[in-house]
Amino acid sequence: MAIFKFGSKRKTVPHSPQQSAPPVTPIAPTPTSGAIQKPQGKSLSQLEAEIEAQYLPTTPHRSQKGQKQNRGFLPKLVTLALVVGVPVGVVALANLPVPGWRHQVARTAPILLFPTYSSWDRAYKSLIDNLNQAEQLIDRPTSATDLDLGGQKLTMAREAVNKLPSGFIEDDFTRSLYWYNWHYSRSGFATARSQLGTLESKLFQEQNAQTLLRTTEENVNQAKLAYQQATTSTDKQLAATRWHEGLGKMAQVSTATLAGKNAQQKLVLYRQDFAETVGLFAGNAETRNLITAARQFAWQAAKDGQNPPHEAIKWEQIMIMWQEAIDRLEKIQPADLEGYKEAQKLIVDYRASQSEVQVRLAAERSSVRSFAAAQRDITTLVASAGYGNKSYTLSQLQGIINQLESVKPGTTSYLKSQELLIFAKNKWQELRLAN
Repeated sequence: MAIFKFGSKRKTVPHSPQQSAPPVTPIAPTPTSGAIQKPQGKSLSQLEAEIEAQYLPTTPHRSQKGQKQNRGFLPKLVTLALVVGVPVGVVALANLPVPGWRHQVARTAPILLFPTYSSWDRAYKSLIDNLNQAEQLIDRPTSATDLDLGGQKLTMAREAVNKLPSGFIEDDFTRSLYWYNWHYSRSGFATARSQLGTLESKLFQEQNAQTLLRTTEENVNQAKLAYQQATTSTDKQLAATRWHEGLGKMAQVSTATLAGKNAQQKLVLYRQDFAETVGLFAGNAETRNLITAARQFAWQAAKDGQNPPHEAIKWEQIMIMWQEAIDRLEKIQPADLEGYKEAQKLIVDYRASQSEVQVRLAAERSSVRSFAAAQRDITTLVASAGYGNKSYTLSQLQGIINQLESVKPGTTSYLKSQELLIFAKNKWQELRLAN
């Protein structure tokens, strides 16, 4: 396609065979020439130049200069990585947690151990700070929360101690620290470790005292509730004894601990509650001793009477202990009004418990006799088998059944008697139905 160019003057440019046409736009024919000249053919280089001239303004591309710059960036990056990475690697290698290796580095190039020095310094300062806070919380606690917080501080202090390699520090480590503001001192570190152990031991005692106080408080409250819900004198006596023992254990909590100090304050109210609920006496020392001894006998009697059945001899011993308790209470004179009043109240309870034991003792003796008689009759019946008639055998079996049925529940012979009773009834039924 021909390209025309319009100018301010119309001028025809003649074609010359020795001179090639301009590279981009051919000259258009003038109107006066009377004919349109054909454009000259373009070489391959001219076409490439035209295409490049049209492509460059609209399409971004990399120049040769930029490509050269990019090719030079990678070597610079590698160089930078080597410059930075090699020293970092050397420092990391020097600070490996190997005591022998650190000895050599500390002698030759201590500056390389700066990360280790800094880490140890922070650990030592953390140890001292946490120990000081833990000491305030554990030595002068105001509540259990202070002890818990003190325990947390001790844990942090122990972690700081574990980060300090004491063996390396105690050798020739400090000789290389002339250039570093080091807070560590050998004596200070030894003192801190000793203080840490002391505080841990004291915290352990405080925690044990707290546990003992909680346990005794629970026992006291449970014993009080059991006393209020008890329906028999024996149950009341056992509950009162447990209640009193709980108060005694609470008084044994060490007063050197926070729990012990709290226990002494609580004991005033607990003892007052015990006195109002169970009742105490205000008599002389002899009266107090007599009632205390009576309570001990009653407690032992009630304890031994638990989990029946028992043999008759044991019930007899329990009866004796209840009587011992009653005898001591009966020695208190009416002149001691409060003591006598308390003693009479206890005598009523103890006699009721003694009566229960007496009933059980009688049932045990009777059941043992009935079971023994039934066994003798069975032996006699077996020995005379074949000699007596049917009516005689049925009569003997019925007598054995009656004896076995008289054995009381809750006695030592009851279970065995039930086995023989079933056997005797089955034999009696078989014999009655036999021809």
